Amino acid sequence: MTYVQRVLQPDETLVYSTTRHWSVYLRAVLFAIVDLALLIGSQFVPQQEPAVATALLVAAGVVGIVTLWFWLKAFIDRATTEFAVTSRRVIYKDGLIRRRTFEMNLAAVERVDVDQKILGRILDFGEVRIHGTGGSWEPCPLISDPLTFRSHITARPV
Repeated sequence: MTYVQRVLQPDETLVYSTTRHWSVYLRAVLFAIVDLALLIGSQFVPQQEPAVATALLVAAGVVGIVTLWFWLKAFIDRATTEFAVTSRRVIYKDGLIRRRTFEMNLAAVERVDVDQKILGRILDFGEVRIHGTGGSWEPCPLISDPLTFRSHITARPV
């Protein structure tokens, strides 16, 4: 059961939910490409220079460990982050061991901003900033399909 499902109030329904965009894995993918290049490069070193081949294999091992770290970090981040719009409020939760939550009643939402860079427009991710009454605001970074999320917030009857 997700966090959002556990905190729903009586007569409150889940309207829309999403998570972080898969682009959180891009750093791990880039390091995996470098790792693969090092592994392939070590196979093309002349046999007269075994030290170079060994150095490339050691570098590939180090980069492989870093790749696994970035992949695990992105996996946990994506698996433990929730963005949701219910019939009454907006909910944002992240964290595995240290949990951070943000909840705002839909009636308190004054403005919803979407910030998408070029890559975000191409891959359909961005940051949604929810501005509440009294000047408070909360950023929701790397959200998948931010325009749909915004639409579900702003189109809800209050």
